[in-house]
Amino acid sequence: MPAGPLFFDGAFGTYYLRLTGDERPCELANRTDAQTVRKIHREYLEAGSNAIKTNTFAANPSLEADPERLYAVIKAGWENACAAAKPYGARVFADIGGSELETAAADYEQISGWFLSLGAKDFLFETLAEYALIVPAVEKIKKAAPDASVFVSFAVSPDGYTRRGLHYRTLLGEAWENGGIDAAGLNCVCGPSHMLKLAGSLGGFPKPFIAMPNAGYPSAINGRVVFEDNADYFAQKLAELYETGADILGGCCGSTPRHIALASERVRRAERREKTVQPSGQHGISETRRKNTDFLARTDKVIAVELDPPLDYDCSFLLSASASLKADGADMITIADSPLSRPRADSVMMAARIRREAGIEVLPHITCRDRNQNALKASLLGAASEGISRILALTGDPPIQTGGRKPDGVFSFNSYDLISFIESLNDELFTENPFLVAGALNVNAVNFPAELARAQRKVALGAKMLFSQPIFSREAVENFRAARAALGCKLFAGILPVAGYRNAVFLANEVSGIEIPPDVVERLRDKTPEEAAEISIAYSAGIARQIYDEADGFYIMTPLRRVAIVRGLMREIKKMGETGR
Repeated sequence: MPAGPLFFDGAFGTYYLRLTGDERPCELANRTDAQTVRKIHREYLEAGSNAIKTNTFAANPSLEADPERLYAVIKAGWENACAAAKPYGARVFADIGGSELETAAADYEQISGWFLSLGAKDFLFETLAEYALIVPAVEKIKKAAPDASVFVSFAVSPDGYTRRGLHYRTLLGEAWENGGIDAAGLNCVCGPSHMLKLAGSLGGFPKPFIAMPNAGYPSAINGRVVFEDNADYFAQKLAELYETGADILGGCCGSTPRHIALASERVRRAERREKTVQPSGQHGISETRRKNTDFLARTDKVIAVELDPPLDYDCSFLLSASASLKADGADMITIADSPLSRPRADSVMMAARIRREAGIEVLPHITCRDRNQNALKASLLGAASEGISRILALTGDPPIQTGGRKPDGVFSFNSYDLISFIESLNDELFTENPFLVAGALNVNAVNFPAELARAQRKVALGAKMLFSQPIFSREAVENFRAARAALGCKLFAGILPVAGYRNAVFLANEVSGIEIPPDVVERLRDKTPEEAAEISIAYSAGIARQIYDEADGFYIMTPLRRVAIVRGLMREIKKMGETGR
């Protein structure tokens, strides 16, 4: 880098709204109000910026689905920025913001190609939640223009995680290792103080480091997001970021030309401090880590039994059932997380009580349906404080439809994100007592090859165990065997012994993902509870026998609190091990 930092502009969107009151996407103004767009660019250049971003942060198909009109917005944004920057000799960066669209990777490539055709040589991918999606676009840029500069910046919360649950150390490491990336760092979400702390904890930067924090943390006034006028404080913190080793500075949401003017002046007077990379701490093998390692190394058939939490606050059945199942040889109790979206007692809290009072290991399910990232982390912290070290990470059943009302599920994560998030927390927070992460496998999927690919992705992200949905049919048995051949993780065969005829009819007709052969359902018709239990145990044992060799263990789901049926099935499975089936 040349002497002194590369100084970017501040926020375009929040400043545009402040000046104009226009709440439409500011990118549209590239065509409808070029005069204001160029005026804002000039204000930042006058304030001391020697690099500006095109007003194209959100210029992707979510802004304008028609490619021709989207290109027109981007072209106008490029021309406005170049016209404003030319008298100042400033660099113009093609600004490509993070996208939540499923087509994001292809969109990044398309937009990069448009900028290349316009003559761009400097690119900034900013406010990203993950890294892999931009790699094809970066490769395209470097192939077309080897001398182009590509900067990448991640948006993380004060604890260092993106909205996809990935930790900034991991993401920066990936970016720094890519020869096509010329600089990497952080922008948005964090205020300057938290960004300073995150940057300082890295110890050093193998490539130029970008620091573009928000002005601070906003408040809502009359429905509008408002940032405090804290330009002096912002300038001080940006100078400290420069002293820490940041080479590329600027501002994000809430920062104005005044923020940049004061910051650029303060940075010019600042002195760099020499930074050395701090060695990472060495951790011994904790009891939790050893216990989970031993569990994964087991060669006997582990039996996990699922229990549903109560619909009220009386957990006496849950505790007594767990104790009796432990006495009968269950190795682990799994606790469902409000299955079928019907609210029940919290799975983590119930698991903690079972572990403490029944003395058996637990595997609470945690779904993404009802929790955002903060709530998920809060649940995991609570689980860790109770000594829980195993989690089944699920997307969760969709919310129950209520007439025309929109479902109120959160789903800011999916199961992939949750597995990645827990693994990131294991690396950064739960280093002494990491979680053993499990995922789900749908052996009843219509397109099982696609489901198998999903399972392989879960394993690649960190899942060490997969628990299958209930196996009833011959096809599900074959799918389980195919999974065993393809997956290098612990594989638990899901077995659901039905409670009786009505229970079987309900499951077959109302619960997604469960396929019960009609002849099995018919066999239960008009049977007494005792007769139905016998039929159910015998049929379930037959399924277990078919996949006994392929299964690392069995995941038995308790039907309608009928623990006696589960105990009967457990006895049959244990006999298989004793007699060689």
